[in-house]
Amino acid sequence: MIKPRTPPGVMELLPREQIAFQRMLDTIRRNYERFGFLPVETPVFELSETLLTKSGGETERQVYFVQSTGALAKEGEGLPELALRFDLTVPLARYVAEHEHELTFPFRRYQIQRVYRGERQQRGRFREFYQCDIDVIGKDALSVRFDAEILAVIHAVFSDLGIGDFTIQLNNRKLMRGFFEAQGVTDGEQQALVLREVDKLDKRGADYVRETLTGEGFGMSAEGVDRILDFVAVRSTGHADALARLDALGQGSDTFNQGLAELREVLELVKALGVPESAYCLNFSIARGLDYYTGTVYETQLDGYPQIGSICSGGRYEDLASHYTKSKLPGVGISIGLTRLFWQLREAGLIAGSDESSVQAMVALMDEGQLTESLDIARRLRAAGINTEVQMEGRKLAKQFQYASRAGIRFVVLAGEDELARGVVTVKDLLREQQFEVKREELASSLKVELEQARALAGR
Repeated sequence: MIKPRTPPGVMELLPREQIAFQRMLDTIRRNYERFGFLPVETPVFELSETLLTKSGGETERQVYFVQSTGALAKEGEGLPELALRFDLTVPLARYVAEHEHELTFPFRRYQIQRVYRGERQQRGRFREFYQCDIDVIGKDALSVRFDAEILAVIHAVFSDLGIGDFTIQLNNRKLMRGFFEAQGVTDGEQQALVLREVDKLDKRGADYVRETLTGEGFGMSAEGVDRILDFVAVRSTGHADALARLDALGQGSDTFNQGLAELREVLELVKALGVPESAYCLNFSIARGLDYYTGTVYETQLDGYPQIGSICSGGRYEDLASHYTKSKLPGVGISIGLTRLFWQLREAGLIAGSDESSVQAMVALMDEGQLTESLDIARRLRAAGINTEVQMEGRKLAKQFQYASRAGIRFVVLAGEDELARGVVTVKDLLREQQFEVKREELASSLKVELEQARALAGR
């Protein structure tokens, strides 16, 4: 007999936790759609040549290849034809390039699907996980105004998720590159390497970054590194303070000035979008490790739990699909790694399994001969939009109540001989520990009122 075991690197939940996870997915989807984003799904696997155009070596070591049993006998044919997607950005690039002439630009898409990476086995690292992405893709050009709108989407999502106070940290890589140019770091590849080290500042600390940049491989002067560390230490404390800190930077190279102007415009529009100033700030150490980010970059953190790290990140890029089309397709987007976020929130005690089931009512079976009546009651409740289960097998009533309680079902509907004769039902509200009687034809409307009140109190 084979011992049942969950494969390493996956998150498998019990029903109560799955309900909580599903509600987070629904909240994210609902907010993406509120801002006018359209759903897209791509296949779980792509052609290997498509996936491996992005970054080669390191990516290739994390890719899961797909091979049919028939192909296993063949040898010497190189890499398998297909591979599982490791993010949603490469599939998006392929999708936009392939359907370019069928899409309307700017193309606003959201995508919520699982991705797969050959992560090293350790707590909190997943080989299968959900990503929840949005991107706005332009053709030839894309206004920086969309960068501000993306920040407003982040605020809407995490406000609605209700997992605690959070701050969206904002920067612009043009500003950083322009500043590095003034410090003598003019080579693009060298700038990218410095940016990667600066991005580690909040995780590793200033001493680590200073030692790395002055050490072998970089060889920067101590004075130059100190100027960089002073620059990236900038954090704003409100909207006016953010604008004042930008003004205090003065002017610099064309790249520097462009980054400065873009940040200022984003800040002004974020305020116009109604995002409270307590929810965003400048953080000049935010660089994002991926080299294709070229302008605005975002990272979002829970204020009370900085150890969790970024719960949502992304930014602006100049050319999404250069490997697949000659068209220039600039864009801006974000990603929420929901599986890891849910796991971290659960570990921190910020989230638990749902107290209630997705089943809202259960029709008890009082007597075997009354099954058709129970089925009719359930049918009417379902027609009214109430998720309803029927006890299909006769057993003691106490056992039926115990089942409903353990499953998190709020309402148990009872219709015995007396109730059926009088055209009523008895409802047990397990949440309030109350019991009431209602006319059979008014049952659905009564339960809907109770459920709406509960949603209003829960803020959903």
